[in-house]
Amino acid sequence: MEYKFATTEELLDFLKEELLSAAEAAEVLDISKARLGQLVKDGKLIAVKEQPKMFLKSVVLEKKEELESLRKKYRPYDE
Repeated sequence: MEYKFATTEELLDFLKEELLSAAEAAEVLDISKARLGQLVKDGKLIAVKEQPKMFLKSVVLEKKEELESLRKKYRPYDE
């Protein structure tokens, strides 16, 4: 996917809307920050910035769908 911005303001708006901190990503995924770190370490979730860790919202939402389907499969008693 390619992004183009006409102004710095457009870029900043995009970043505010589309970047998630590690804490925000963990909250969206309903996991601990430690588990989030393990997903990154295992290459299952890619951070767009390492310090502080930042994630693209679209990537986190894709991972959320994957994790929810796995929870249904392996933890049906949670429902």
